[in-house]
Amino acid sequence: MTTKGPLLSRINWYLVCQLAGWSGVGLFILSYLGTHATRQYLYVCIWGACIGMLLSDQWHRFLKGRIVARRRTGWRTVAAGILLLAILQTAAMASGYMVFKPFGAVRGWEWAPNALIFWFGVFLTWTLFYFGMLTLRRATHAEAEALRLELHAKDVELRALQAQVNPHFFFNSLNSVRALIYENPESAARMIDQLAGLMRYALQSGQAETVPLRTELEAVEAYLAIEKIRFEERLRVQITIDAQLDQVKIPPMSLQTLVENAVKYGVEMSATGSDIRITARREAEMAVIEIANAGAIVPFTNSTQVGLANTRKRLALSMGREASLDLRETDGWVRATLQVPA
Repeated sequence: MTTKGPLLSRINWYLVCQLAGWSGVGLFILSYLGTHATRQYLYVCIWGACIGMLLSDQWHRFLKGRIVARRRTGWRTVAAGILLLAILQTAAMASGYMVFKPFGAVRGWEWAPNALIFWFGVFLTWTLFYFGMLTLRRATHAEAEALRLELHAKDVELRALQAQVNPHFFFNSLNSVRALIYENPESAARMIDQLAGLMRYALQSGQAETVPLRTELEAVEAYLAIEKIRFEERLRVQITIDAQLDQVKIPPMSLQTLVENAVKYGVEMSATGSDIRITARREAEMAVIEIANAGAIVPFTNSTQVGLANTRKRLALSMGREASLDLRETDGWVRATLQVPA
């Protein structure tokens, strides 16, 4: 079963323009006599329009053939072709007058120069219109190709950024496993199980530009379970998510990255640990997701700053200018606020 495209894309616009254009030429000729035009004169006009359509189609095939063969068509070739078409059309019209005789027998050739000039103008207009449409189509194709290349480049950059996130995340997780492997082997084993699940999620989500918020939260909860084994009572988590936002799309591992930062700079750097609050609420047409940890913003002296910079880039690439990520300190809390269309 084949899938048909939109109706407008299936229309033969060349044929439509040919019929409309040459019908217009025939009506223009017919309008000279108005109500005095005879049936025979109408036949001459129809004959002229049909011959003109046939000649212009052959001219179109000639020009298209040279374009396909990448042969240059100079103005002398075009002028000679238009002159030949005008001569042939004039001869065809003369034969029509001789056959249908709308004004009786044809006498003399005084009318020929004016007719030749008229038909030269008609075919010149047709040719200019053809080249104009060809130029417009080329520009449209060039724009479409540029857009395709831009989207491809965007996709390549997005995949590269996602490839940076995963090693960054697993490096932090492996550090957590290393911290426990000697002091509490059983907890380290549970942590490795959780890490295996996170690896599966990272591999699966790496093929998508966005994932549902609920899916990302499940990965975050698994990560926090790992860190809970390591930090115990020092890590205190509160999650409040508006149920209507479960299917909101966000870049994969973006929420995970922000939670990692909250653990690293909130819990790990404090002797008493820290509270981490994850909330998601709707504001107008936006979903506002906030990850907050008690503490203060500290210089990232020991960080490659991959997390925040990477997340901002992936937001811009996958969701456009409507999405944003803001990091600020208020009332003793460091708040990373992610805004995406709801």
